[in-house]
Amino acid sequence: MATAELREKSVTELETELTELYREQFNLRMAQGTGQDVKPHNFKRVRRQIARVKTIITQKSAAGA
Repeated sequence: MATAELREKSVTELETELTELYREQFNLRMAQGTGQDVKPHNFKRVRRQIARVKTIITQKSAAGA
């Protein structure tokens, strides 16, 4: 999801998105642990998306406070 799309969402929607990203990251780790073929770039993609969402949540919280 693009950064512009994330900025349009509310903080609660972003927190839901963050939960889904954490779940996806966990599933990737479990798939790798069980020996399934996992593409390494997916780890990087999810990790960066988590950081992106956290940054936007922090910015929105600071602006609202």
